[in-house]
Amino acid sequence: MAPATKFYLVSAEALPEIFIKVAEAKRMLQSGEVRTAGDAARTVGISRSAFYKYRDAVRPFNDMKTGRIITFYTMLKNNPGVLSNVLSIFAGSGANILTINQSIPTNGCAAVTISAETSEMQESIEEMMARALALEGVVRFDILAA
Repeated sequence: MAPATKFYLVSAEALPEIFIKVAEAKRMLQSGEVRTAGDAARTVGISRSAFYKYRDAVRPFNDMKTGRIITFYTMLKNNPGVLSNVLSIFAGSGANILTINQSIPTNGCAAVTISAETSEMQESIEEMMARALALEGVVRFDILAA
C-alpha cells in the first residue's frame, strides 16, 4: 500500500525559487500567454525538464481553494459602512457569501467571520483579500479555515 501524499502550506518567501518559477510557468500556460511548456519554461528561466519534474507537485494556494468554502476572519473598526464595503469586495469578486457572524464591538472594533463559496470568483483569493485589507476601517483580514 502506497503511503498517503502529505501537503504543506508554506510561505512563498520560504520556497526555493524553482517552485515559484514552475508555478508562474503553469499560470502562463493556463492563461494562454505562452503556447508550450518549453515556451513557459524559457520565459521564466528554467529548463523544460525542471518544469516537468515539479509541475504536478507545485500548485498555488488559491488554485487549491477554488470551488471550496473558505471562512475569513476580519477585524473591522466600528464605523458605519465598513462591513458593507467589505461585503461589496466579496460581491465584486464573484464569491458567494454563505454566513456572516459579527461580535459586539469592543474597543472600537468588531470581529467578523465570513464564510464564502469561491468557485465563481473572478480574481484570486489573495487579490480579493488585498483589496479588502486596503479598505478604510479594515484592521485585519485573514483566512480562518478552508
